[in-house]
Amino acid sequence: MYVWRFRPGAKSAALPTNAPALPDTPSIAVLPFENMTGDPDQEYFAEGMVEEIITALSRVRWLFVIARNSSFTYQGRGVDVKRVGRELGVRYVLEGSVRKAGGRVRVTVQLIEAETGVHIWAERYDRSLDDIFALQDEITLSTVGAIEPSLQAAEIARVKRKRPENLDAYDLVLRALRHVYAVMPEEAQKAIPLLERALDLQPDYGLAHAFLGLCFEVLFARGGFVDPEASAAAVRHAHAAITHGPDDATALGLAAFVLAIVERDRPAALVAFEKAIALSPSCSTVLMLGAAAMGCAGEVERALTWGEQAIRLSPFDQLIFAAHVGISLAHFMNGRYEEAAAAARRAIQSNPGFSVPPMMLAASLGGLGRIAEANAAAARVMELQQTFSTGGICAGFSFPVALAVPFTEACRAAGLPS
Repeated sequence: MYVWRFRPGAKSAALPTNAPALPDTPSIAVLPFENMTGDPDQEYFAEGMVEEIITALSRVRWLFVIARNSSFTYQGRGVDVKRVGRELGVRYVLEGSVRKAGGRVRVTVQLIEAETGVHIWAERYDRSLDDIFALQDEITLSTVGAIEPSLQAAEIARVKRKRPENLDAYDLVLRALRHVYAVMPEEAQKAIPLLERALDLQPDYGLAHAFLGLCFEVLFARGGFVDPEASAAAVRHAHAAITHGPDDATALGLAAFVLAIVERDRPAALVAFEKAIALSPSCSTVLMLGAAAMGCAGEVERALTWGEQAIRLSPFDQLIFAAHVGISLAHFMNGRYEEAAAAARRAIQSNPGFSVPPMMLAASLGGLGRIAEANAAAARVMELQQTFSTGGICAGFSFPVALAVPFTEACRAAGLPS
């Protein structure tokens, strides 16, 4: 049932008298941005940006997004975010403002948990108005790229507060994520039973298959590429993710990474990566894993482009080390060892417990002839992965000859076992 409410100076809107139930998946409403320029002609800029953000968020399959027509009933009047959450049945609200001065514009955006009023994320953009449509695109991409991991972190925190007996497939996947993103064998072993329980409840859950594929990839790669059961399971779940999640960018990106690293079907992996990016250009997970996979394949330009774009979109992401590894591999293949070493150091800072970043640092320093530093990085590699061998890495990641030859020579100079 709807009733008409009237406020002087505000637009009339039909609002529900009974609050709709929250959907099972994360839900968000993007409210009209406040035009603070005092110029009615600039209203179209703010409206256009909100419409673009709504459209982009709608591509995130695990997110329930309120349609524009409902969000825009709140235009032109002050709103209480908690009330908006109740009336629209959403857990999160995105609001913002636009202020134009001279030839520049300032856009402020903030993401709020509606029930508590807690601010989850906020950003301010100051840009030139040289190309207003390019500006809309840039801010939309940056905003959506930041919202997705911020929402995911908020959802993980929320589900931890739920009683274990209330779990469903989606909550089980959320509980598994912190173990998945650690990309360590012992953590992957903790995630696997949670994800398998999710698939017991929902066998066609593409994202659960995708995360399982990544977990088994971790067991396979970190185990020295010698476990046929982990390899088969990784590939099986990757293909299931593509089958059941054809419109889920994250599922496709995770599956593509497994196809590239485990099945070594790089043409199929590239198709899946490109489809995922087309579905959601702001999905940092896809871009980060894509950068790493392209780096291993010797696809220098893609590794650099995807890696740099991912870092811009989500600079504090749990998987950002993958982007830095991809960039390091690309620079190494081009003989730019200083740049490769710098990217490797950033990867180490992001994930100190992963052996690939210090491996890239050791190789880069070996290529530079800085042997003492290379030896120290090599010692860290062996501390993290006692079974390490240069030949095993080249074969396991299927490095092309143009990468494998200089990599092997640099690792030998660094003191890593052949």
